[in-house]
Amino acid sequence: MTTIDGWVAAGFEAVREAFAANFAHHGDIGAAVCVYLDGRPVVDLWGGLADPNAERPWDRDTLQLVYSATKGATASAAHLLVQRGELDLDAPVAKYWPEFTANGKADIPVRWLLSHQAGLVTLDQPVPLAEALTWHPMAAALAAQRPVWIPGMAHGYHGRTWGWLVGEVIRRASGRMPGRFFADEIAAPLGLDFFIGLPASERDRVSRMVHQQPDIDFTTLPPESIPEELREQVAAWRDPNSFSNRAYTVTNPAAIDFDSPEVQAAELPASNGIGTARGLARMYAALIGEVDGVRLLTPETLASATKEQANGMDQVLVAPSRFSTGYMLPTEDNPMTGPNAFGHTGRGGSLGFADPEHGIAFSYVMNHIISGTDDVRALSLVDAVRRSLT
Repeated sequence: MTTIDGWVAAGFEAVREAFAANFAHHGDIGAAVCVYLDGRPVVDLWGGLADPNAERPWDRDTLQLVYSATKGATASAAHLLVQRGELDLDAPVAKYWPEFTANGKADIPVRWLLSHQAGLVTLDQPVPLAEALTWHPMAAALAAQRPVWIPGMAHGYHGRTWGWLVGEVIRRASGRMPGRFFADEIAAPLGLDFFIGLPASERDRVSRMVHQQPDIDFTTLPPESIPEELREQVAAWRDPNSFSNRAYTVTNPAAIDFDSPEVQAAELPASNGIGTARGLARMYAALIGEVDGVRLLTPETLASATKEQANGMDQVLVAPSRFSTGYMLPTEDNPMTGPNAFGHTGRGGSLGFADPEHGIAFSYVMNHIISGTDDVRALSLVDAVRRSLT
């Protein structure tokens, strides 16, 4: 039986039970969950193995790469600049990034980069991965790229390119790389264990990921064997020219080893944030209220940041999605704890969000990356939090 360490406040015992069940029944190997209520922690749990090959246990300070849950941290940095008057969401991107005017993009506002409406999900010519990790070649390629749909007329998840697009605007507006800006203006004031661009000194604390392929590979099944509600998605997965595939082939090679020191040290503001569940939950808590004297966004800025910008069929995910300017909003598949919640998921299971109506900030991080539709780990924890509030 996996040992669960940490603590829960009275009334949140259901979260501990759900966390233990994730190890016993749902495939967790190493993981952590943290919940804040009204600016104070009420759940802080961790357990399992950080590196099953070396049998290294997951401890209180183990760091985990959270894939696209990073986008919530990067969006928060952008909204902090908005709050300070250094970034205008409705200004053209070219106001901050003049090269971006190429190929008919002069009128695209910053808002559409954050809300996945810019039509820049892919590149005609992928950038060598080693160059992409140095930042500027990828920013230059995106500045030159023509949108693949009329900007503002549709939305589609910019899974990889979002980080360079939003990150370059942060860099131009602040004079600092996005990871540096996050470290200086968000992580430092709050004492967060969360990095976009991992310092070499923290490398030994990072968990090693374990990847599980889905039990059923729908792309190998005959069309008549695929559930009707998944057929359009599966057709997109099978088509190498679909946005669903091209959105993840913007580097050469397309596959990125997120366990590698070079990738973890780079700044990939869409996908390589590394931290503790405690650090991510604390950030979300400070977005909706005060945490030890620090509040990141005013109520007015928060309301603007979390207002719905895009809703409906996603051109990349080929499924319904909802976005504000940078954050995912609740859907039937990811209800969070209420209709006013906002946050971001990450590949394979990670999740961070805040719910201002209930005063909740939540984060779950784990090293077992489960692909497919059968992963219930984060949802079971969120359900336990929801029941604890009643």
